Amino acid sequence: MASHASGSRSDTAARSTGTGLGSGRLVFAAVLMIFGGLMMVFQGIAAIAKDDIFITTRNYVYKFDLTGWGWIHLILGVIVVLAGAALFQGATWARVVGVGLTGLAMLANFLWIPYAPFWAIVLIAINAVVIWALCTAPSPSE
Repeated sequence: MASHASGSRSDTAARSTGTGLGSGRLVFAAVLMIFGGLMMVFQGIAAIAKDDIFITTRNYVYKFDLTGWGWIHLILGVIVVLAGAALFQGATWARVVGVGLTGLAMLANFLWIPYAPFWAIVLIAINAVVIWALCTAPSPSE
């Protein structure tokens, strides 16, 4: 009886924290979104500042100027970081936007594979985990 009463009090206390996050999966997704976004920002800065350090394949179908790719990664990374920060505030729209943005980030990193294969594949995997966490986390009202 005492353990049942304390369990219900801890559930009530957890609900009354006011964070609006709903589950640990949303916190996990927010942290990974911020991390992945920051890595894309660094990727973009590296491509803008020193685009001569990247080795590329000769006949790559999606070949763009590396400075252009750098700006794409930099802007997308900043937006992903901002959406990840909004998840910490419990914004419901941030879940939908997060899925869309991390999908775009996966696509951008797929197209980045010839320039930095290992880095791009790691970021694709991180973004896939973010999408999974955002889609499977219970809503804050549950």
